[in-house]
This record gives sequence, C-alpha cells and structure tokens, in this order.
Amino acid sequence: MKLLILTQYFPPEVGAPQNRLFELAVRLQKSGVEITVLTAMPNYPQMEIYKAYEGKKYVFEEMEGLKVHRTSIYVSKSKSIIDRLRNYFSFVISSVRIGKAKLHNFDFLLCESPPLFLGYSAMRLARQKKAKLIFNVSDLWPESAEKLGVVNNKMLLGLAYNLEAKLYKRSALVTGQTQGICESINTRFPSVKTYWLPNGVDLNYYDPSKIAAGNWREKNNFSKADIILLYAGIIGIAQGLEVILHSAKNFINTPNIKFVFIGSGPEKEKLIKLKADLNLNNVFFMDAISKKEMPSVLKSINGAIIPLRKLDLFLGAIPSKIFENLAMEVPILLGVDGEARQLFIDKGNAGIYFEPENVQSLTNAILKLTEDKATADQLGKNGRRFVNEFFNREIIAKHFFERLKGL
Repeated sequence: MKLLILTQYFPPEVGAPQNRLFELAVRLQKSGVEITVLTAMPNYPQMEIYKAYEGKKYVFEEMEGLKVHRTSIYVSKSKSIIDRLRNYFSFVISSVRIGKAKLHNFDFLLCESPPLFLGYSAMRLARQKKAKLIFNVSDLWPESAEKLGVVNNKMLLGLAYNLEAKLYKRSALVTGQTQGICESINTRFPSVKTYWLPNGVDLNYYDPSKIAAGNWREKNNFSKADIILLYAGIIGIAQGLEVILHSAKNFINTPNIKFVFIGSGPEKEKLIKLKADLNLNNVFFMDAISKKEMPSVLKSINGAIIPLRKLDLFLGAIPSKIFENLAMEVPILLGVDGEARQLFIDKGNAGIYFEPENVQSLTNAILKLTEDKATADQLGKNGRRFVNEFFNREIIAKHFFERLKGL
C-alpha cells in the first residue's frame, strides 16, 4: 500500500499538525504502508524559511524512513489577506509541479486542511497519480475563518465554500480531527463518508516516570515554591489569550503564582503590550521550544491553561496541547466548551473547566487548582490514564490502517 501525504506543514517545524502527521506517518510505515510526504520548505510559525533550506526550490530528504519532498513557498510576516493567499497558492502551484515531475502513482493521497486551498493540488495530483483522495479536516475552513473575522470578502468565502463541497464529494473518505467536525460535515453532506481520526499522544515519549525536570525552573529564575501555570502553543486570534492576563491581574498579591506563555504567533506583540498596560510582573513570555524540550518543561509546571474564544464554532474543537499535558500528568484548566469539556473534564476528570473568555471563572478555577495539591495531583493521574485508554497514537494508527485496508 502506497500513501502520499500532502501538507503545507511538517517537521522540523513545531506545531500540532506537524507532530500529528509525522507520528501517524511513522506508525503507518511500521505497519507496512509505503509513505511519501509532499510538503513546503519549513518556515512556520516564524514565517521565515529555515536556514538550511534558504534559496532552494526543491529538496528531497528522508526522515525516519519517510520519503519527504519539499517545494518552494512564498512567506511573509504580513497579516494581510493578499499575502496569506500568496502563501497558500504558492505551495499549491509548486506542489503540483513537483508532484507531477518527481512522484509516481499511489493508492491513497491524504491532504491536510487547512489550508483548504491545498485541495486544488490534492484533486489534481490524486487524478494524475491514480490515488483515492482522503481529505483530512483539522479545522472547518472556511467556516472558522469567517466566524473569527479573518476573512470577510464575500466572493472569496463563496469560492472557498464551493471548494469545500467539491472536495468532500470527490473524496473516498473525509477524516475529521474531532467528532464535532465529522458531525458538521455529515449534517451538511449526508452522503459523504467520514471517519474520526483524532489527535493523540505518544505515551512512551511523554512519560513522567522517565522524564527529569532538569533545571528549567532555575534557568528561568523560578523557585521550587512557585506555582507555574503554562500556556504553550500558537499565540493566535482563536485562543482568546487575553483572559489569562486579565486573570493574572487578580493574583498580583499572590507572588508565587506565575503565568508563563511559551510560543509565538500573530497576537504575541499585542499580549506583551497588554502585560505592560496592566503592569503585570507575574506574566512571562518565552520563545517557542522544540518537541525535545517539551517533556522536561511539562514536568516542571503545576498546571496548564488551555483556552479558546467563546464561539459555537469551537464546541467541536479539541486543542492538541491537551494530550501532551495529560500524558505528563499535568492537570488542565480548560476554557473550551462542548466536545473537549465532555471528554476531558466530565468523562476523564483530568482538570477544571472555566467558561471561555470569562476572567472570574478562570480566576476561580486557578484558586481551586492551586489551593488543593492533592486534588491537582489526582487530576493529573486521571489525565494520563484517560489519554492512554482513548488517545494512544499506537491504537489510533492501527485503527486507521484497518480503515485504509477497507477502502
């Protein structure tokens, strides 16, 4: 069985889709699937081509046995819709060109969305390579872009919705990262075959019994007595991270409670300014770190704050950062209603829920977590047990392999 993965995002970039696709690919390959990846020159999230790839139009490399073809992409730090479209379509064009010239036939082509526009390349390459198209939806685009106010142009939205419908109907299978995504697609397109392909975690890599905390606290001038609450990930519009800073204001007189942001993104400068405006000395911003460093950081903290904005759109969302935290027995403060709350709070009992974008609700959740260490420890243990049972990457890949054989 031969599978081509078409994605704009892939390691060595750090991020949710990068890790998820890489981990799935490695496990499928171990099951006997021949995996090829067609992706862009690494640039995300800094929006700068990594130095080792600068000036190159095409690169072939192998990563743990995976054949990886990299093509050119336009990158810019500009947030304008024109530059975003140039970014997306430059890879659409280069992936079609390199795919046609360098790749042979496949049984399946799995396309990662967003960006939705990569679907143009996916349909063309699937036809050329005689492959069945599997369209993997990790975010309902363009719906999310419209509701977040990222895209307002009616003509562009119309084209995007038409493309979305065409892709679903031309796919042998549409995989959704959450059950909510699958339900949304099935409600609008009842004839489309969907499959829940969730994110997950490598329980061997994120294992608190094997990981030492190291000197992360000492290196960053935190004491052993400090209670550290972490947000790690993309600092973007969807997360609604202002709620953390406004809540941190309520803990100015509790100096041992610290709020740490690790990552980068379009909203980072805005949040740093808000920190200064609120005169917060208990909030710290740090650069993104590698996957290799993350387990020891998670071993060093007391809790993780995982918010999204209060939108119906996110009732079916499951932020990927949940899994690594729970695997490391870190209790979570979850500001995401709907599917994530039902799974990880109601069913998994792995953290405390707070109402999205509600400062007082987050403040109350922080007090509850930090004032009862025994409960916090138990929530952490519950979390690892829960993700081991339901979100183990080994089991997810095994089930997906069986689904591919069924196609």
